[in-house]
This record gives sequence, C-alpha cells and structure tokens, in this order.
Amino acid sequence: MAVSANRLELLQIADAVAREKVIDREIVLAAMADAIQKAARSRYGSETNIRADINSKTGEIRLQRLLEVVEHAEDYGTQIPLALALDRNVDAKIGDFIADPLPPMDFGRIAAQSAKQVIVQKVREAERDRQFDEFKDRMGEIINGTVKRVEYGNVIVDLGRGEGIIRRDEMIPRENMRYGDRVRAYVYDVRREQRGPQIFLSRTHPQFMVKLFTMEVPEIYDGIIQIKSVARDPGSRAKIAVISNDSSIDPVGACVGMRGSRVQAVVGELQGEKIDIIPWSNEPANFIVNALQPAEVSKVVLDEDAERIEVVVPDEQLSLAIGRRGQNVRLASQLTGWDIDIMTEAEESERRQKEFNERTNLFMEALDVDEMVGQVLASEGFAAVEELAYVDLEEISSIDGFDEDTASEIQMRAKEYLERIEGEMDAKRKELGVADELLQIDGLTGQMLVALGEDGIKTIEDFAGCAADDLVGWTERKNGETKKFEGLFSKLDVSRAEAENMIVQARLAAGWITQEDLAKQQEEQDVEEADTAEQE
Repeated sequence: MAVSANRLELLQIADAVAREKVIDREIVLAAMADAIQKAARSRYGSETNIRADINSKTGEIRLQRLLEVVEHAEDYGTQIPLALALDRNVDAKIGDFIADPLPPMDFGRIAAQSAKQVIVQKVREAERDRQFDEFKDRMGEIINGTVKRVEYGNVIVDLGRGEGIIRRDEMIPRENMRYGDRVRAYVYDVRREQRGPQIFLSRTHPQFMVKLFTMEVPEIYDGIIQIKSVARDPGSRAKIAVISNDSSIDPVGACVGMRGSRVQAVVGELQGEKIDIIPWSNEPANFIVNALQPAEVSKVVLDEDAERIEVVVPDEQLSLAIGRRGQNVRLASQLTGWDIDIMTEAEESERRQKEFNERTNLFMEALDVDEMVGQVLASEGFAAVEELAYVDLEEISSIDGFDEDTASEIQMRAKEYLERIEGEMDAKRKELGVADELLQIDGLTGQMLVALGEDGIKTIEDFAGCAADDLVGWTERKNGETKKFEGLFSKLDVSRAEAENMIVQARLAAGWITQEDLAKQQEEQDVEEADTAEQE
C-alpha cells in the first residue's frame, strides 16, 4: 500500500465499499484516512501527531505532522518553539498547532495490514450504526424476511440489510420453520450490543395481531375503527376489542369481512389461532359480559376499587365461560384488565345465604335480639351495626312490624355496642403504646389504631410515613393473573381515597407538608387534568 497509489483506484475502492455496505462514502474515506494515519505513526513513531487527508474529488492524499506551539520545545517530534512557529505563521501563539508537511512514502507489509484492519473495523462500525438507525425507526412494525438458520429453537431471519432473531418463546407453538421459508414478524425491540445491533422479532406479541388487522381492514388503517385491547394465547385463541368512531359502521362486521375473508387472512397467518372479535364498551360490566362470549351471563357484581368483578352464569354455562384450562376467562381478564371471578347461580345463592346467616348472627349478638329480628334486619339490606347506629330512624321504623319505639331501642343498642367495642379497642390501643395524638386524625377508628399498633405504627410520624398501599393493600397483574396483597385496613372497609386523606392529615400534623403545598399540588393536578381533557 503506497501513499502515491493510483488516486482513481482509491476512490473506486471507496465507492465500491460504500455501495456494498450501504454506508456513506465519506465514512469510508474517513476510515481510509485513519488507517493511513495509523500506518504513518508506525513509521514516524506512535507519539507523533499525524493527520492524513484524502481529497474526496481527486483522491490526493496529504500527510501532515502537527507540532504544538510551546515556549521552549523539549521534544521536537511533537513540539515547536514559539520563535520558530512565528517564522511560519505570524499569528501563531502558545497552544496552537503548526502543520508540517510529510513527503509521500511507501508503507511496509505489516503497516499495510494494520491499515487494512483499521479500515475493516471502521467500516463494520459504520455498517452497525446504519443498521441500528434503520431498524430502530421500524420498531412497532411488521417486517418480512427469510429464514437463514435455526439455532436451538431460535430462528435467525435475513431482513436484507440486517438479521433479526425470533426467540423460541416468541414463536407460535408447534410452528416449524426451515431454511429459506418466508416469514413475517413484529419488530418489538432493537438494541445496541457488542456484537452489533440485535433486532428482536415476535410472532406471539399482541401487537402483531393488531398490525395484521390494520393491514387487512382499511377502516382500522384509516382510523375509523380502533383496536382498544388485545389478549392472546398464541396459536390457540385470541380476543380483540374494537370500537367504531362512525356509528354507521359495525366494527365487528368490518373486521370479520365478507364471508369472514378479513379475519381468515389473519387466522391463516397465525397458524389457525381462533379469534373472538368483541365490541368494546366504556361500561366495565357490559365490556366484561361481551368479553366472556360465547358464554351467557346472568348477573355481574363490580368492585371498582379492586378492579374485580363477580360474574354469575347459569350452571350449564360454567364450563363454557371458564373455557378449556381456564382459557376463556383468562383471556377475558387480560382483555378487560379486570380480575374476573366466575360462579354458578347455585354457588351465588349459597354464598348469599351464608352472608345472610353471618349478618343475622352479628345482629343477634350485638343487639341482643332474637333470630327473627336479626333476619329481618339482614333481609332489609343492613350489613353492619354501624349502619343501624347512624341511619335515619325512619328507615328502621318503616320496616314491617317495627314501630318507633322498637327502632329507637335497636338504634340505642347498636350505639351502646359500638361504644363498648370502641372502649375495648381504646384500651388495647393504649396497651400497644399507640400515641393519643393519632386520635386527632379524622376517620381513624379504634380498630384501625389497634391494627396500626400491632404493626408497630405508634406515632404521627410513623403513620405519616405510610402509603395508601400499606393501609388498603394493592394488586399486581402479571401474565393475565391478578395477585392481591392485603393491607392493614383491608378487612375494615376503608377506601383508597379515605386512606390517602388520613395520611395527608398525619403529614400536615407532623409538619412534613403545609396547606400551601397541598394547594399547589391540587393546582398542578387540575392543569394536568385539563390538558388531558383537551387531548381527548
């Protein structure tokens, strides 16, 4: 390799490499210049500061040695005294660099080999950068490729300008791919790694189905129909919830297509995966009933705080609602984001009878009344002694067989019972060492204070450090399954809003926050909600 080599040949090589690797020609020329610099340093010394420039039009190579301007030079290979520098450039000053031209020269075999390695490395890095920049912008798209090889169940896909990988767990079960097969997959991640950009593909990702429907259904592509949520059991069954922004267009019918042509195209790509297309509703109860199709639902009971719903179905519909290995209810839960409990009408009747008996026994014990009175109160919808103690007296006296005197007596006994329980709890609170200052927090009852004391929370500061999750519990959702974690007040009928309000009171009392902080926070929250409303 010689600096005086054929200039035209140099440019031709740069052009060829740039075309083959699909990278900028200037990057190739810069890599060549770096290689020449490295080779030149092997001749002049590694400490020498050498710069090589290649003219992109003529191919001319110019070598220069850069000398730093100093007051008194100690190493004339890298420095030049200010006095000599001023002879070359009258504007030179300490810290500048003076370019000293070097004559053309031939490089030895070892230097040429080293230069070649530099060029290969630089070009490879540029190629990797190009691949990453190209494919990172295609995340969230469906991409076509050809199977290049299969390694330990993972499929390597040739994408033309790069390689993608479909890991074994991202493949549809029982799907076999061989060398040369055409494959379509969803790009869900692109990462820079030491060995180059890694393009991760999936055929099981829920968005793969969304993109397939977008390709098959023009109304989805145009935004007339929206896909609100998707749940998949890859290769077996899926549910997809759709809504139309145009009341004249049926979203389910549009996705199914004439004689099922559109949905069958998606089913074919997904190896026969059965797809239930569900009309989306902003009413959770309606949406969940739709999501459990084809099962019929008799009744639903919502618990919005826990995002949990109880669904009652006829006895003969139970297996259909649950599905094989729980598949139908699991997919419905994933689709809606709610935890779904399914029971038969017989099971629900048995549970209601059990709750009725428990309430009856509670009233009999707390109010010292006979079974008949306890049953009447339970059947009228009263669930707790607190309700009887603080409800309007007319609600009790209006019950058949009850007069005002009876109602007054029941309410008085309810209040006496609560006072007795509160006294017992207060004594236990003191025994646990829970500070009196916690009594000033509105909403905290004796039972709650005992629960706090048993958990080691005994002062305002201790309570101020709690989070709402600590008090009312929380749920975690993973792989369509919901796991509920109990809080200190989980059994005491305390809502999350009430818990948060009590914690705020404690933080104010402890001096952790001020009313001004709360006002500012509320103002920011109002602005954020207004912005969200405008976007919607």
